[in-house]
Amino acid sequence: MKRRATKSLTHYDARGRVRMVDVTPKAATERKATARGFVRIAKNALTKVRALKTPKGNPLEVARIAGIAAAKRTSELIPLCHPLLLTHIDVATELCENGVEIVSQVTATGPTGVEMEALTATAVAALTLYDMCKAMDRGMEISEICLVEKSGGRSGHYVRSESARGRR
Repeated sequence: MKRRATKSLTHYDARGRVRMVDVTPKAATERKATARGFVRIAKNALTKVRALKTPKGNPLEVARIAGIAAAKRTSELIPLCHPLLLTHIDVATELCENGVEIVSQVTATGPTGVEMEALTATAVAALTLYDMCKAMDRGMEISEICLVEKSGGRSGHYVRSESARGRR
């Protein structure tokens, strides 16, 4: 795998030291990001999730709330992320044939993007779903966490290509 030169990475200074990017001169613009992930769950456990007959209650709602809370705390979890005033967070869960898809959408108006907040929401929602269902299936698999789309800012609009999207 080819490595990029240190000076092209935004979180390093000219001497190669880690730094937080200075966003002071950047204009505040509307930023949106969507991330998704998947939790593969064994058929018998998934049947119980569908029927909401799990030992800990409704795991899908608890996962949604955990994802929303996590998005708000991203800068506390990821060392060089800026704290942002998020204006909208939505975490959706969808039961699929062999698991649960999680899609998180985050919006803010500010000088830096919200991709990390959307990814964090998805990851924590997936981990929470695992925690809520582990008594029924310890073999669950969290996968395919990725940025699906982002808009706003200097780098513009990004949409993940269909060929890069995983299939369940």
